[in-house]
Amino acid sequence: MRPLTALVLAGTRTGGDPLARYTGVSHKALIEVGGRTMIERVVGALAAVPDVERIVVAIERPELLNGLPGLQPHACAKPLTTMATESGPSATVAAALAREGVPLLVTTADHALLQTHWLQEFLAACPASADVTAALARRNLVEAAAPDTRRTWLRFADGDFSGCNLFLMAQPAAAGAVELWREMERQRKEPLRMMRRLGWTVALRYRLGWLTLEAATARLGALAGGARLSIVEMGDGRAAIDVDKPDDLDLVRRLADMQGPLSRP
Repeated sequence: MRPLTALVLAGTRTGGDPLARYTGVSHKALIEVGGRTMIERVVGALAAVPDVERIVVAIERPELLNGLPGLQPHACAKPLTTMATESGPSATVAAALAREGVPLLVTTADHALLQTHWLQEFLAACPASADVTAALARRNLVEAAAPDTRRTWLRFADGDFSGCNLFLMAQPAAAGAVELWREMERQRKEPLRMMRRLGWTVALRYRLGWLTLEAATARLGALAGGARLSIVEMGDGRAAIDVDKPDDLDLVRRLADMQGPLSRP
């Protein structure tokens, strides 16, 4: 794979994030886990990946990162820059694609358990023919790694999965997938409209548990202007655990204490 840029989504919601307020910081990215902020942990894991050439952090106030030791040039092995966030995650990714081009590796600042070898596993498994690849983890692996975690499950005929906040935008056609994501983001409070867009048959098959992951991927690719979408199943269920709620934070802090080093070659 040719050298790529890694994008870390570190912005906050309009009006602020409840978990950030709960912990007394302005952004979730600044919450500490295992003695480091989550953004430092994520950047550290990315910086150790040989294929990652540079790192871009999307955040509204880049000055918030200035005093973080793990983001300084002597500590971060790859060039790091920032960019402004847009109206939401999908719009920010669209702006980053337009500015940085492909390949673009996308993750989030609240992926506090992220490890370098997970990233290498994901990149090695991404099909060369795919325009976009997303990482998922099977429910049994997630629950084996963290029995008390509460996730939002994608329920398909061939198993339940959780997203891992990890995407590779490999080819220019990825822009079509990001545009579809933006559309779905705008329609998230209008489920009937969203189902109409997906197709009533597809929506019904998913509701009844009859839709396979492969069929879902094919349908989304068709809606994304023919973009070739692919899925990589992660081998470690912890790859699906991010930080959205106080319970998530408690869990991630416990797991981080057990995890040891942030990354390994």
